[in-house]
Amino acid sequence: VPCGHCCLLLEHILFCSSHSLHQCGPAPCYKTRGFTGNETSEGVWINPRDQEILSSRLTTVFLPVIYIIVFLVGLPTNALAIWVFLFRTKKKHPSSIYMANLALADLLFVIWLPLKIAYHFNGNNWIYGDGLCKVLVAFFYGNMYCSVAFIACISVQRYWAVVHPLSQQQRSNCVAVSVSITVWVVVWLISIPLYLYDQEVRVAGLKILTCHDVTRPSQKQIAAGYFLTMGTLGFIVPTVVCIISYVLMLKALKNSMTDPTIAKRRKKAVVLIVTVLIMFLLCFAPSNIMLLVHYSLLLKGANNNLYGFYITTLCLSSLNSCFDPFVYYFISEDFRGHVKNTFLCRSERTVERMRVSFSALKFSKKSNTYTSESGNTRSTDC
Repeated sequence: VPCGHCCLLLEHILFCSSHSLHQCGPAPCYKTRGFTGNETSEGVWINPRDQEILSSRLTTVFLPVIYIIVFLVGLPTNALAIWVFLFRTKKKHPSSIYMANLALADLLFVIWLPLKIAYHFNGNNWIYGDGLCKVLVAFFYGNMYCSVAFIACISVQRYWAVVHPLSQQQRSNCVAVSVSITVWVVVWLISIPLYLYDQEVRVAGLKILTCHDVTRPSQKQIAAGYFLTMGTLGFIVPTVVCIISYVLMLKALKNSMTDPTIAKRRKKAVVLIVTVLIMFLLCFAPSNIMLLVHYSLLLKGANNNLYGFYITTLCLSSLNSCFDPFVYYFISEDFRGHVKNTFLCRSERTVERMRVSFSALKFSKKSNTYTSESGNTRSTDC
C-alpha cells in the first residue's frame, strides 16, 4: 500500500477510535471477521493480514504451481481413462461405470484450472468477468464433490462384490447408470446457489478484483450456509459411507484368509483398500474440515487467522485428480493392456486376433507337454 494511503489509513483509524461508529465515515475502519471486511463504494476493505495473504508468494506462486502440476498430470491421465472406457472396454460392469464417471468429474475439474492458474499468477486479480468467475467456482466445487460421491459409490460397489459376489444388484449396470445420473443431477442442482451471489469482489486496499477469495459482508450468511451444507452433505456423509464399506470389506477379507490358495490375492486387496482409504482422507479431509471451520467462523463473526492454511489444503486436495487414475485404473492389468494397445495403435480386432493366437499356442504347448510326459510314462512302465 502506498505511503500516502498508509497515513490516511492511520488517521482514519485514530479518528474512528475516538468517535462512535456512526460518526465515522465510510472508509477502512476494520471490523474484519473471517475473510471479509467493511464494504464501501470503493470495494471491500480487509485487514492488513488478509491483504498480505492475497499478495504473498503462497497465493501467487505456490498455489498456481500446484495447479499446473495437477493440470499437466490430470488432463492426459483422466482423458485416457475415459477413452479406454468408451472405445476399448467391450464388457462394461458397474465398477467401470462408476470409475468412468469419476474420471469425467476429475477431467471437468482439471480443464478449468488454467483460469485459476492465470488468476493466481496475476496477483489474485480476476480479469475475466463475474459470470466466468461464477462458472469457475461452480465447476471447482461441483466436480470436487462429484469425485467424492463417485469414490463413495465405488466403495459400496466393491463391498457388494466382495461380501455378496452372487448378488444380482451388484452386477446391474442399470443401477450404476441410474446412481451416476442421480449424482450428477443432485450435485449440479446444489451448486446453483453459487451463481446467485457475487463471487467477484473488489478489494479496495489492493485495488484488485478477487474471485471467491473475499466475501461481501452483506452476503456472508448465504455463502456460509451454502458451504456448511455442502461440507456436511458432500464430504461427511460420503466419508462415513466409504469408511463403513471398507471396514466391512476388510472384515470379510480377513475371514477368508484361512484359505492359503487365495490368501495372497486377498492381501493385495487389503493393501489396495487401505491405500484408497488413506488417499481419500489425506486429499479431502484437511480441506473440508478447514472449509467447515472457515465458514463457521465467518458466520459467527469470529476472528479467523486460518485462511492461508484453508486455501492451501483446498489446493492440495486437487492432487486427488492426479491420483485417481493411477489408483483406480492403472492398477488394473486389463486397463494397462488397453493403454498399451492404444499407444501401439492396435485395433480391437488385432488385439482379439493376438489373444486367440496366444491362447492356441499356449494350448498347443500344453498338449505337447502332456503327450511327451505320457509317452515317457508308458516307456517306463514297459
